[in-house]
Amino acid sequence: MVLADLGRKINSALRSLSNAVVINEEVLQELLKEICKALLEADVNIKLVKRLRENIKKCIDFDEMATGLNKRRIIQSTVFNELCKLLDPGVPAWQPSKGKPNVIMFVGLQGSGKTTTCTKLAYYYQKKGWKTSLVCADTFRAGAFDQLKQNATKARIPFYGSYTEMDPVVIAQDGVQKFKSDNFEIIIVDTSGRHKQEESLFEEMLQVSNAVDPDNIIYVMDASIGQACESQAQAFKSKVDIASVIVTKLDGHAKGGGALSAVAATCSPIIFIGTGEHIDDLEQFKTKPFVSKLLGMGDIEGLMDKVTELKLDENEGLIDKLKHGQFTLRDMYEQFQNIMKMGPFNQIIGMIPGFGSDFLSKGNERESMSRLKKLMTIMDSMSDQELDNPNGAKLFTKQPSRTARVARGSGTSVREVQELLTQYQKFAQMVKKMGGIKGLFKGGDMGKNVNPAQMAKLNQQVAKVMDPRVLQQMGGMGGLQSLMKQFQQQMGPGGR
Repeated sequence: MVLADLGRKINSALRSLSNAVVINEEVLQELLKEICKALLEADVNIKLVKRLRENIKKCIDFDEMATGLNKRRIIQSTVFNELCKLLDPGVPAWQPSKGKPNVIMFVGLQGSGKTTTCTKLAYYYQKKGWKTSLVCADTFRAGAFDQLKQNATKARIPFYGSYTEMDPVVIAQDGVQKFKSDNFEIIIVDTSGRHKQEESLFEEMLQVSNAVDPDNIIYVMDASIGQACESQAQAFKSKVDIASVIVTKLDGHAKGGGALSAVAATCSPIIFIGTGEHIDDLEQFKTKPFVSKLLGMGDIEGLMDKVTELKLDENEGLIDKLKHGQFTLRDMYEQFQNIMKMGPFNQIIGMIPGFGSDFLSKGNERESMSRLKKLMTIMDSMSDQELDNPNGAKLFTKQPSRTARVARGSGTSVREVQELLTQYQKFAQMVKKMGGIKGLFKGGDMGKNVNPAQMAKLNQQVAKVMDPRVLQQMGGMGGLQSLMKQFQQQMGPGGR
């Protein structure tokens, strides 16, 4: 059972409260039984499950509960809070300081995904505007430097290593010194791992740590080994001062609950989780949004972070066009680019309330990404005049030879080009209606100045161009209105 199954089972147990005619002790006991069973199946430590059960029972006292209180809401809220406590050791996560060198040292067993995660973290900080670098101090595993070199080259991240020097301490020291003198802000040091905990591994870790004096030591934990994570994490923590944890292989393993609960038991906060094989499959870990997403309640905060990274509010030209109901093929192309930058579809879909992280299967996700790339390839074969024309679709309707030319240039069929133009027309019509709604945009900023009185009309327009199955998955018009409301709250003066 993967973690998505755990979320579904807990969510199903919580939904059963809605069907109960009377909420009493018996109903609560049945609910706790289902939740504890789901957690144990996900390999969460039995002691932690027992503690969670006891804490929930302590918080909910039907005899003391005042008449008129919403018992369902109180139980759901208590379960949510206790799940958060289960995953949160209560220790603040380490944060790098801008404008100075931050040395981050990676430790962990061989096969945990340490070297790949080093590159993912460097890439994450690079996207945020930090000057990042990588040092390969793993001389134990054959091919470790080649792997890091290949990953770093692909991500365009400067790296340091050696084929001749066999002392990892010397390599780590030289690499860190080099990048410090070049004013790098994030210096990530990858160290050796072993197949099991050995004294030689811990001795080497200590020597490298003493040589580079890291600001943060990250323990990379493999989620697939379940409850064995706890003893391993404690063994590493007893030798070096582990400040943070990254959990890898959390995207498809039954034992992920064991890894997550082991982190709480060792009092080291998770800072990131690995959610796939690609370089951007690294997700910042925040307890409440993680539990919220796990239970299918979405992660509006995470979604807004992704949107903020795109700096859409700085695109004054697009906002001005939207205000006047204009939307060109080039605008659509740029929005497709933004979608690609936001990361894997599954991660984004999982952040929207009402959608599970497994809403798209891996096959469907690949299919969607492939289709998006094909649409962009079609638009790559269009001329500037076609891309920038306010009535791009009409231009192709009046001159069918344009459609044939674009199809030839992009290696697609005329029908596929026509499908793209039909989709564009739907978007353009919606934007035109948005611009026509008087008072929807009350001044420059699209996010902060949406007139709440006009949101119902906008919801109806959005609903018309949405796939009915997707709308149903969101909970119909009510779910869509709720989502739009949350976006407003996040983007308004009191939001982010």
